[in-house]
Amino acid sequence: MATWGYVAIDKSGKELKGSRDGDNIEQVTRELKNQGLIILELNEQSMLTKDISFDFGGKPTPRDLAVFCRQFASITRAGVTIIQTLNMLAEQTENVKLQKALYAVRADVEKGESFADSLAQHEKVFPELLVQMARAGEASGNLETAMERMADQFEKSAKTQALIKKAMIYPILVAFVAVAVVIVMLVFVIPRYMDMFEELGTELPGITKMVVAMSNFIQNYWYILAPAIIVLVFVIKTWAKTNSGKHVVGKLTLKIPAIKNLVVKSASALMARTLSTLLTSGVPLVEAVDIVSDTMSNIWFKEALKAATEQIMIGVPLSQPLQECGLFPPMVYHMMRIGEEAGSTEEMLNKLADYYEEEVEMAVQSLMAAMEPMIIIVLACIVGVLIGAVMAPMVSMYAALDNL
Repeated sequence: MATWGYVAIDKSGKELKGSRDGDNIEQVTRELKNQGLIILELNEQSMLTKDISFDFGGKPTPRDLAVFCRQFASITRAGVTIIQTLNMLAEQTENVKLQKALYAVRADVEKGESFADSLAQHEKVFPELLVQMARAGEASGNLETAMERMADQFEKSAKTQALIKKAMIYPILVAFVAVAVVIVMLVFVIPRYMDMFEELGTELPGITKMVVAMSNFIQNYWYILAPAIIVLVFVIKTWAKTNSGKHVVGKLTLKIPAIKNLVVKSASALMARTLSTLLTSGVPLVEAVDIVSDTMSNIWFKEALKAATEQIMIGVPLSQPLQECGLFPPMVYHMMRIGEEAGSTEEMLNKLADYYEEEVEMAVQSLMAAMEPMIIIVLACIVGVLIGAVMAPMVSMYAALDNL
């Protein structure tokens, strides 16, 4: 696929310059004209003439996708065609990646591809859940309803993510401040006191010598320490993305009591809400569980749901593998079993989702309440060591004077 640079005039007479990817000049010309543009220049760009752009737009957030789904459903329900709807939404969205993807989806729909298949070609922008919901909506003739359900799903997901991020902001900020304070103390404050004590010929206590050694190391080898920390962080992040790293990190989050509660309840809420949304839209259970497994951030929950799909295919009810994996709370598989026996699985899943979403909010508040005193204690210990290192020589000096 080549890149084409163009100069065009829009309906208001404003001159526009830009670039667009396309297989050939006819395709790009047709796409620009469909946008209502009058083309002045259109040339294929080489590596030397290609526009250099810095795309600071990140991956669309659940909030971005919720707005897209909600507006898509509202506009199409008003009788606007999908092509026009996609064009309108692409023009008004602020997320750069989402905007480019919507223009590409519109072009694919114009070629005759289905809406769901067009979304599927942009897996980094549109999650598999949205693609499957769109496919189910097109098959049943209720695309607007499917998109509204996805809007609800993304809004719930955005709320949950916001709660979790809120819980992490405070300790992260405090950690940065603590590190900054320690560095300032070691680099600027401690050396001045040590120079004074050395001039007096005072024998430094062990704790002071340790802090002085740390201060000297940071001052003399900061150019080695800083890159080493950066490399270490990079190595850890890279390792955490590997299969073994995901298993270790996932297991740790399930072992730490303060975090485990939040992780389990978040996974339960996400599983119940997503599975309910898919089943209500007519997606088969096996396929729905497989899609839900891909939405799990913790690899242990992901693998448990993947294994559950194999059990479902041989006729085992979903509640059984959920119980056997030992990851989900008893309420999850008990409610699932009741729903399966009564034929109201979707309703039970909705109730589970509502319950655990409230539990996630309470778990976040509990985690923040527990972390605040822990952080204060850690900071007190750090500051106490530094103050002790400064005060210990003074105490020793005064004690020596009293003995004279």
